[in-house]
Amino acid sequence: MLIIPAIDLKDGQCVRLRQGRMEDSTVFSGDPVDMASRWVDAGARRLHLVDLNGAFAGEPVNGDVVTAIARAYPDLPIQIGGGIRNAETIEAYLKAGVNYVIIGTKAVKEPEFVTEMCKQFPGHIIVGIDAKQGMVATDGWAEVTEVKATDLAKRFEADGVSAIVYTDIDRDGMMQGVNVEATVNMARASSIPVIASGGITNMDDIVALNAVADQGILGAITGRAIYEGTLDVAEAQRHCDG
Repeated sequence: MLIIPAIDLKDGQCVRLRQGRMEDSTVFSGDPVDMASRWVDAGARRLHLVDLNGAFAGEPVNGDVVTAIARAYPDLPIQIGGGIRNAETIEAYLKAGVNYVIIGTKAVKEPEFVTEMCKQFPGHIIVGIDAKQGMVATDGWAEVTEVKATDLAKRFEADGVSAIVYTDIDRDGMMQGVNVEATVNMARASSIPVIASGGITNMDDIVALNAVADQGILGAITGRAIYEGTLDVAEAQRHCDG
């Protein structure tokens, strides 16, 4: 299981939000490239970038920063989410050196878009499924739909999606522990590998997730915990490597 540090970008800075609220953000660094180097030095084998402004604007806003990180670490797999709504954006990110693009809101509203993008860019598409009490949320978590998260995962099974980033909104940025049960349910719902996100607080969460990683859990994204020091990236990855 991979430990995947999150770098959330807002106005060119590295921040963390609580439960996705833009007005409740903490700035952790004014230099996201420097922050990326910190996690790479700690042994991270993949990075998770989010263009928060882009998620709300519906188009990339912090693309220059993303490109700078990708160029600084050409051999490091990088996944990016936030504001990815068309093929042109995906192509631009992949050309910039990003390995995976995460389709979130559009995957819910236009599932056929994911199918088409998997054909155009095979092996590079990740679907982001954000859930509140098991139901899918969209538009920067502002809207909760009537769609079950596990049903949405099944919908993409035949498309060739590389992974699903599954976020439990109720726990995101709240340091309340990861929802292991919901993550396992998501992993069992389809054959697509799942990356857990939201609520990871300390080694207890890593130990709990890693114990069920064989159910189909590829990695765990961690943000606030590694920035506030309740989780050590190197120690967590060593545990998962066993």
